[in-house]
Amino acid sequence: MANGNFILSIQAMYNQFTKAEKKVADFVLKNPKKVLFMSITDLADACSVGDTSVFRFCRTMNLRGYQEFKMRLSLSITNEDKDNEELEVDVTPNDTFETLAQKVLKSNLDAINETYTLLNGEEFSLAMDYFEAAENVYIFGVGSSMLTAMEAMNKFLRITPKVHCIQDPHMQSMIASMLTEKDLAIFISYSGSTKDTIHVAQLAKQSGAKIIAISRFIKSPLTSYSDVTILCGANEGPLQGGSTSAKMGLLYILDLMYAEYYRRNYEVSRDNNQKTASSVLEKLY
Repeated sequence: MANGNFILSIQAMYNQFTKAEKKVADFVLKNPKKVLFMSITDLADACSVGDTSVFRFCRTMNLRGYQEFKMRLSLSITNEDKDNEELEVDVTPNDTFETLAQKVLKSNLDAINETYTLLNGEEFSLAMDYFEAAENVYIFGVGSSMLTAMEAMNKFLRITPKVHCIQDPHMQSMIASMLTEKDLAIFISYSGSTKDTIHVAQLAKQSGAKIIAISRFIKSPLTSYSDVTILCGANEGPLQGGSTSAKMGLLYILDLMYAEYYRRNYEVSRDNNQKTASSVLEKLY
């Protein structure tokens, strides 16, 4: 299947779709650029069908899943319109360094500003209540989200020893299966549809742990398991996985959680911060 002909391929296979799949195809053909920034649940809701219908549509198109579908669609649109601004492929060979610096700065600032706008004070406060009450806090992620999770653990370990981050997906599953109602699991996933992350979230839910999802979409396979969902800003196209602008939104949320925990537990956090700083003093010149 040629990337540039993907939209034409949808049209060519239209008669092979079921009634529900045709609803998906109709929406995609009318709104290809909009679909790039929608979760599988968002697309299903927009078409008035279930998530499984969207997945079956992808399989009918001989794709492995929704992410490959968005990848093919993105490549098709890019080939048709090299100047597509919605994909944020804004950098051009003719940009000066000053122009390039301004574009990158704007992209990152926009992500943080949008994340701030999306904040729900009550939901965030409830998330921090769960964080305070938990005996252990595990932060989970896969790929670039794992790197963000590790940064979060490194930050929180300066003020509390109860925050953990397991890197291996199999070990994540084993840990999740042994959590209790006294534990908290924080899942970082921009799309909310990463298979490994969803599997671990399902195990954590079955174990009785509280779950916080940090994601771009309010409705996704991941958020169906969460007790609290915190939304991050920045639109990330299928070809921009792990983009810095999306990460900036996630880091802003985690930094805010750190600051709020520090504020709520000021005396202990201050003392622990001094202890951990002193512990590595001899390792610094």
